[in-house]
Amino acid sequence: MKTLNRLLIANRGEITVRIARSARRLGIATIAVCSDADRGSPHAAACDEHVPIGGLLPSESYLVIGKIIAAAQAAGAQAIHPGYGFLSENAAFASAVEAAGLIFVGPPASAIEAMGNKARARQRMAAAGIPVVPGYDGDDQDEAQLLAAAARIGFPIMVKAAAGGGGRGMRRVETAAELPDALRSAASEAAKAFGDGRLILERAVTDPRHVEIQVFADAHCHVLHLGERDCSVQRRHQKIVEEAPSPAVDPVLRERMGAAATAVAREIGYVGAGTVEFLLDRDGNFYFMEMNTRLQVEHPVTELVTGLDLVELQLRVARGEPLPLTQDDVRISGHAIEVRLCAEEPADEFLPRSGPVLDWRPEPLARCDHALAPGMAVSPHYDSMLAKLIAHGATRAEALDRLALALDRTALLGVPSNRAFLSRVLRHPAFADGAAVSTAFIGRHFPAGADRADAPDAATWWLAAWLSVAAAPESAAFGTHGWQNWNSGRALPAPWRLRWRAPQSLAAGSETERAGEVRVTPGGAVLGTSGATATVRGTPMAPCADAEAEVDGIAIAYRYAWDGTTLWLHTRRGDFAFECLRRSPRRSAADLAAQANEVRAAINGRVLEVAVAAGADVVAGQRLCTLEAMKMEHELRAPRDGRMASVGIEAGQQVAPGQVLMRYERGQ
Repeated sequence: MKTLNRLLIANRGEITVRIARSARRLGIATIAVCSDADRGSPHAAACDEHVPIGGLLPSESYLVIGKIIAAAQAAGAQAIHPGYGFLSENAAFASAVEAAGLIFVGPPASAIEAMGNKARARQRMAAAGIPVVPGYDGDDQDEAQLLAAAARIGFPIMVKAAAGGGGRGMRRVETAAELPDALRSAASEAAKAFGDGRLILERAVTDPRHVEIQVFADAHCHVLHLGERDCSVQRRHQKIVEEAPSPAVDPVLRERMGAAATAVAREIGYVGAGTVEFLLDRDGNFYFMEMNTRLQVEHPVTELVTGLDLVELQLRVARGEPLPLTQDDVRISGHAIEVRLCAEEPADEFLPRSGPVLDWRPEPLARCDHALAPGMAVSPHYDSMLAKLIAHGATRAEALDRLALALDRTALLGVPSNRAFLSRVLRHPAFADGAAVSTAFIGRHFPAGADRADAPDAATWWLAAWLSVAAAPESAAFGTHGWQNWNSGRALPAPWRLRWRAPQSLAAGSETERAGEVRVTPGGAVLGTSGATATVRGTPMAPCADAEAEVDGIAIAYRYAWDGTTLWLHTRRGDFAFECLRRSPRRSAADLAAQANEVRAAINGRVLEVAVAAGADVVAGQRLCTLEAMKMEHELRAPRDGRMASVGIEAGQQVAPGQVLMRYERGQ
């Protein structure tokens, strides 16, 4: 048995908090590391100690092997847990940890190396008799060779990074004409994410399910699996909903897939927690995709249906203990579903967002793994996932209902998120049925921005208008909110004027600005605009508190928070940001015309490439520049034909949401 009573967690965010929780129960002291961007973060506070490692970008902090090992040695740790992402599947890191005399809580470096390159892993698994999708995984990465290979395989085709997964460097390509651009962007993204731009090509399987098997092995030659997880609901080739067991897997198929997964683990001499990922087609055929040689983001659903703590098992195996159960001991009980709460705008192609956390209240009805706290900032330098909500039930329907309700009652204000969209996914009839879910689910059922998010309805506008006056920050000077703008004769009118901060995809077809008057009275208000009136009954609570108001007799539960003059409003319908404009001058026609010629950044990111120069003629849809945010690349394309009058950015520059990047010539 190895001594393991001090553990350094080489990660950040919710997984650090999660690992620390299990380590503490085993009596293991935990040490966090934190970049300059994460000083004072919840994940550092969740550990017994923390070591600053400097830097803002991952390449300056969490990806620097020397800094991580030096921090572990300085803190007197005997072991390092890599979590997931960052260095978790880096064979050189695992080797360096062991060379420093420390325990790596994960598989041997040789196993990571065997699966780290997806091309070689495909080749090895095919040789071992594990079915793989037909494709190209050769070393020749010349574009002509890749184009020729794609022609042999046939379209549609999947382009994938050879050195990593997680949706980075992955593109689905429908035609040969699209392939050159896809190869370029995928290789660029893969090189930045994994330091390796090599690609593999695979035939696109029609409407597959993404089903993975959780495996566990110890150093005593015991290998078992803990059943499957269905991770088919994805956006940008990244999972957002996971469940166990899969609605598409029966006991016979589970046994077959489990046998294949454990064979993969034995083939590479695996030790610890790992996941073998398969594509499952409509006929029940499954194909090896990759093995993730680490703990998965979605491990909680397996924990809830098996009753096992996978982090505890990792730590026990790392210090030399045998697995405390056999395959016959594994029991699947009930159903569990997990969703990933991300800082992103679903209506705008899931673009990542950053900003302050003004209000955070997870609903205790579901398990919530997170590292959020009011007052912290969501950084543009890291992944957009903020938290995971997981519900368990005796049946799939029970787990689904519980999780959907928990999403409705979970509040996150200050940064756009996919909270309401996830609730919409869970309540979709096709997901509730489960039988026809595939990796095409989002594209098929939520193809456009209007399918993924709602504009504020009339009741939401009235509620926001009332709060913008009755709960305005300056109203504190009047004492109780309900008595503002009121006298013993009759309530005095106060103006309100709001602009909804709409996603780009919804702005053109929605009303984004309204104005009117409100007469606030104790216990409510009467509001009006030109041609419409409404009555609100209620007393505004303090910010960041559960409240309810009646709008024309309909009860609405809400929470709100202020960020300067921006009102953030949480309702079951969605989370909305309204700019309070009642003291701002109205924009002139000239201002509006100038704004129409501007190309603005939608995200907080770093400019990777500027594809046009001032004076260039562009056509609608042409790539103007490429931004990098939260570990993903995002191309900004021309909204219309015209000539660029000016280009105000250059490669390497950091830009903020709303910043003007380029301008069209006027009059076009």
